[in-house]
Amino acid sequence: MPPPQVSIPASALKGRDRFRAAREVVERAITERAFPGAAWGVLVDGEVVALEAAGCFTYDRDAREVTPATIFDLASLTKVMVTTAMAMILYDKSRAKRTGFQPDPRGVLDLEARLGDILPGFVIGKEPGSHKERVTIGMLLAHSSGLPAYGRLFEKHHTPEAMMRALLHLPLEAQPGTRAEYSDIGFMLLGKTLEVLSGDLMLRFFSREIASPLGLETARFCPPEDWRPHIPPTEEDRVYRRRVIQGEVQDENCHALGGAAGHAGLFANALDVLRFAACVLNEGRTAHGRPLFQPETVRLFATRQADPPDTTRALGWDTPSEPSSSGRYFSRSSIGHLGYAGTSLWIDPERKLAVVLLTNRTWPDRSNKAIQKVRPAFHDAVAEGINQ
Repeated sequence: MPPPQVSIPASALKGRDRFRAAREVVERAITERAFPGAAWGVLVDGEVVALEAAGCFTYDRDAREVTPATIFDLASLTKVMVTTAMAMILYDKSRAKRTGFQPDPRGVLDLEARLGDILPGFVIGKEPGSHKERVTIGMLLAHSSGLPAYGRLFEKHHTPEAMMRALLHLPLEAQPGTRAEYSDIGFMLLGKTLEVLSGDLMLRFFSREIASPLGLETARFCPPEDWRPHIPPTEEDRVYRRRVIQGEVQDENCHALGGAAGHAGLFANALDVLRFAACVLNEGRTAHGRPLFQPETVRLFATRQADPPDTTRALGWDTPSEPSSSGRYFSRSSIGHLGYAGTSLWIDPERKLAVVLLTNRTWPDRSNKAIQKVRPAFHDAVAEGINQ
C-alpha cells in the first residue's frame, strides 16, 4: 500500500497568501538548485496555518512532484523526535518513582547516571586516565561527553553487533564536560542506553509510546518497500552501497546499525513533524489532552545548558546561535534541530510557533551547501508573514 495521504487543514488553505514570501524563498532555492524539492509547514497557537510543497523528487524533467504528504528522510531530526523524546519519557518515569507516583517497570533515566554503569563495555578494560568513567547520560544529551563528532565505522564494521563494539571502544577526544561538540557517536550510544533502560528496541518504543499517542501516520523507521517510490531519494551513492538511496536511511552508520539508531533513521512527512512539535508547545500534552511528557520535563530539556560556557545546546535540542538557521526572529527560548539530508524543525514557545522544512538537499551528492543560506531566509519570511 502507498503511504497515507494528507488532508490540508482549512486553516492552512486560508493562509497561502500570508506566506507567499516564504514560498518564494523555497521556489527560488529550487530554481537555483539548492535542493530539488521541499515540503514545509507552520503551526501557530496549535493550528496548522501553512502546509505546502514545491519542486520534484529529483532534477529530472519527469520526476515525481513533491506534495505536502511526501515523506522525507528526517536524518538528525531523529535525535529530537525519537531519542530525546524517549529520554524525556523515561526521565518522567524516573521522577515518578522518586516522588511516589505509580512506578514504571520499564526502567529509570537519571541524567547524572554514568554511561559505563549502563553499558559496561564503555569503560571495562580502559586505561586509567581515559576519563570515560565520568561520562553521563546528561552529557550525551548535551553533546558535552568528549566523544568524537563522527566516525566512518561502517567501513570496517558491517553488523549492528560489530558497530556497537566499535562505538564502545572509541576513545574520548576531550575531557567530559569541557567541550561542546555535536556528536553522532554520542547519540548512537545514547540510543542503545535507552534501549537497555526501557527493555525495548527504540523503534518499537517510538511506535508505541510516541507515534501512536500523537497520531503520527507516517513517522517510522525502515519504511515498507512499497513506500519507497513515494519518498524522494537522498543520494546517488557511488562508494558504499553503490545505488540510489531512496526510502532507506542515507546515513551509513545508521544503515550498518540496521536502519534504526539514536542519531538517524526516522522518516515522516511535514504534518507528522508538526504534530510532534504541537505536543512540545502544549507542555507535553497530545491533541487529546493526554500527558506524553510532564511540563517540567519539557522545560528542563529545552533549557540551554550552562556548561560548557560556549554551548548553545539544551538536552537533545539546539538553541539559536549567532547567526542561526532559524533566522532573526525566533526568541532565545526557542529550540530546534537540523538534519543532514536537508531537514529542520524550529519551535518558539514564546510565540507558540513551530516551523518544519523538509528537503533532500543531498541529491544527487553531498557537495551542495546552498541550504545554509536558504534556511534563515525561509524562517525570516515565515516570521514576517505571521507578523502581518
